[in-house]
Amino acid sequence: MEVTRTLARYVLESQYERIPAATRHHATRTFVNWLGCAIGGSRHATLDIALAALGPMAGPAQASVLGRAERLDILHAALLNGISSHMFDFDDTHLKTVIHPAGPVCSAILALAEYRPVSGAEFLHALVLGVEVECRIGNSVYPEHYDRGWHITGTAGVFGSAAACGRLLGLNEQQMVWALGIAATQASGLREMFGTMCKPFHPGNAAKNGLVAALLAEKDFTSSDRGIEAPRGFAHVLSTKFDPAAITEGLGGSFEIDLNTYKPFACGIVIHPIIDACVQLRNEHRLTGAEVASVHAYVHPLVLELTGKKTPQTGLEGKFSVFHSAAAGLLFGAAGEREYSDAIVRDPRVVALRDKVSATIDPTMHEDQTRVEVKLVDGRMLSQRIENAIGSLARPLSDADLDAKFRGLAEEVLTPTHIDRVLGLAWKVGELPQASAVAHAARDPA
Repeated sequence: MEVTRTLARYVLESQYERIPAATRHHATRTFVNWLGCAIGGSRHATLDIALAALGPMAGPAQASVLGRAERLDILHAALLNGISSHMFDFDDTHLKTVIHPAGPVCSAILALAEYRPVSGAEFLHALVLGVEVECRIGNSVYPEHYDRGWHITGTAGVFGSAAACGRLLGLNEQQMVWALGIAATQASGLREMFGTMCKPFHPGNAAKNGLVAALLAEKDFTSSDRGIEAPRGFAHVLSTKFDPAAITEGLGGSFEIDLNTYKPFACGIVIHPIIDACVQLRNEHRLTGAEVASVHAYVHPLVLELTGKKTPQTGLEGKFSVFHSAAAGLLFGAAGEREYSDAIVRDPRVVALRDKVSATIDPTMHEDQTRVEVKLVDGRMLSQRIENAIGSLARPLSDADLDAKFRGLAEEVLTPTHIDRVLGLAWKVGELPQASAVAHAARDPA
């Protein structure tokens, strides 16, 4: 089966008019959520370091670094915006694969749109197709690929970036096949890096590398025609499982972006049920933390594997600590970026409660379930079970929730008037004559 070619042909033959209105709206939600995360993360020290290191080597000022005044060449802009969008671990999640789809795709196509003008409709269509490609490839190798230690947002995301950029560049079928092959040979990202600056680097690098793949293919830079499915191609080398039908069957009949979800908490998705339970217990029983003797959570196996850091010392490490996250939920009733600052992670009151949190693996639980038991110093036992965490497909964030999330992320970067203007454009991106208008508006005018 020609998996790579079948996928390439689909990307090129897809017609925007045949994309359902609901799917277009899901794509708009994905874009709004990504944009808020990218602006919110733009002032993090990680971005300062990356700009200091790479800025002197950047090419002509072709594209915006969102939330900042700098303009860089499109490759570096895609990289930096991809990093900032994943900086807070607050971006979207395709729950079937735990891919964060928007980072690699939006970061690449928005940078490209500033260099080669495209309409909002073309932009939104490319976003739908890029997410379709990366998530279908993710479906074909998950969970074995992820269990092996690959960060699937980086490894699958590069295909989404390449496909979306290739569509906007008007590649022909053979060039699109090559673009996917060039993407395949650049697929990378290790889960060992979670809790460090390299984790947000992965979607940024995927955005840049996918854009590189499409630009090279446009000039007839060749690759294998079977970059995904060959015995020594992406799937067989990077995974012990490969289901090609997950990529090729039903193309155009359904859309993976319809399954995208948006986080209410700024951390790994597997901790969300625990935080949800702790917030509910805090609010229902008006807990302050002082009356808590112990906290115990029954969790899916991935929770301790991914977020088992018992004594985090930085905000980035705190995002991968179920213990810190439970304490934050109980103490603050929230787990936004503030609750994952270095200062909060080291706060003695937080540390004291964190040390009272324990967790046990329950193999009967799925990833969106948990049961949290809180024992109070007076001997009472409180319990909360979560079947589907807030932000999941069963309990999705509304458009109003996403609007509020955007404002909360951007308020430290842009003025309220500026935020209103950017949000207005983002929600109407599919109707804009030029998608680049959003990027221009989202820059720091200073």
